[in-house]
Amino acid sequence: MRKLLILLFVVGCNKICVAQNDSLQILPVQYFIEKVKQHHPLAKVANIAIEKAEANLLTARGGFDPVLEFDARQKTFDSKNYYTYNNAEIKVPLPVGDIKTGIERNGGQFLESEITSGRSSYAGIEVPLAKGLLIDKRRAFLQQARIAIQQNTAQQRALVNDLLLDAYESYYQWAGNYRLFNIFSSYVKVSNDRLRLIRISQQNGDRAVMDTIEAFTQLQNFIILQGEAQVKMMTAKFMLNNFIWDANGLPQNIAETIIPDTSLISASISTQALLDLIQLGITQNPILQQNRFKIDILQVERRLKFQGLLPTVNVKGNLLSRDFYAFKNNGIAFLDNNNYWGIDIKIPLRFREGRGEYRLAKLKVVESNWELKQKTLETENKVRDYFNQFTLIEKQLVVANDAYRNFSTLLKNELLRFTNGESSLFLVNTRENKVFEIQQKLIELQVKLLKAKYGLDWAAGVIE
Repeated sequence: MRKLLILLFVVGCNKICVAQNDSLQILPVQYFIEKVKQHHPLAKVANIAIEKAEANLLTARGGFDPVLEFDARQKTFDSKNYYTYNNAEIKVPLPVGDIKTGIERNGGQFLESEITSGRSSYAGIEVPLAKGLLIDKRRAFLQQARIAIQQNTAQQRALVNDLLLDAYESYYQWAGNYRLFNIFSSYVKVSNDRLRLIRISQQNGDRAVMDTIEAFTQLQNFIILQGEAQVKMMTAKFMLNNFIWDANGLPQNIAETIIPDTSLISASISTQALLDLIQLGITQNPILQQNRFKIDILQVERRLKFQGLLPTVNVKGNLLSRDFYAFKNNGIAFLDNNNYWGIDIKIPLRFREGRGEYRLAKLKVVESNWELKQKTLETENKVRDYFNQFTLIEKQLVVANDAYRNFSTLLKNELLRFTNGESSLFLVNTRENKVFEIQQKLIELQVKLLKAKYGLDWAAGVIE
């Protein structure tokens, strides 16, 4: 009987989890993460941000689309044809300026003197020579739209980065609580068997009544802890349901037969060197990338606002033909006698509006650069913080594992003394509780280590 009791104590010390039913299925963490990335609403919202940026880019490119215009007017009054005016024109925007061509058919008794009567055609160009030469609104809008795609891609990565950190932490919290519940369940089973055997021994006169009470109180303690662990496990599982969605956008619940993969709870975890992670954080962190693209967009705005400090000088000219594109004998004499040209000049005398807008644009760039410096420092410190947490927890795990081995040795020694009648069940239970406590601490530290690992990847922006 004593040998059987010793066996039960040893099993209670070393057994980590109860045997799983064959009907249970493991939910691998990477499979879970892939589903989160594919179907979670926040991941879909993040993808929409990129699609919106692409729509804005399409809008910006529309500023360079050719435009077909047709203007037709006619006035007839008191049996008189005052005028008939028809003008069909195609305008093609260029990177700098516009080209246009058109045909006209005009007539009437009271046609305006500058309008050519009959059929005619023209082809010409309009180009800015000062303001708008290097950049104008449509080119600035196009450049900003292109940068915005990169910015929104970084925003999408930032949203997914945050989402995956929460998902990983929730998964491993569930896995840790599930592992603890199994440990409590194994201790409850072993303690219950132990109590049954001690009662038999007590009835046979081999054990005192106090040993039965001692074994019963130990069982009660483990039942209470098992219940608390079950509540925590169920809560963690419910929290994990927040991340489970199907392809149709409907929330899903984890089935009762689904269990977490607890293999990484006790696995060895490695990470990169601190300086490498800091460099990754500076170059890859999507928050910092967003700020850099924001500065690029503001730089485009600054260059555009600088145009407000320049005078407006636009030149335009058309080559004219009496018929529809019958440009004949187009030598020097033809050009001299069949043209239209003009120049528009506008010079603000004090440029106060331009100076104010340009100064404001420069200040926005300076402001964003300071924000980038601050966020860069915060990113470096976050990486250092998580790295220090990871390193310290690793050291704690080494000590905890060593303590577990020592407490297990003490328990086995106490069992030997108890077998020889040199100890009591109270001391054995006390040793057992220490072994149990250090097992619980080990799992908590292992879960914290995983959270620190993914927190470190999150701070560097490479959790994906």
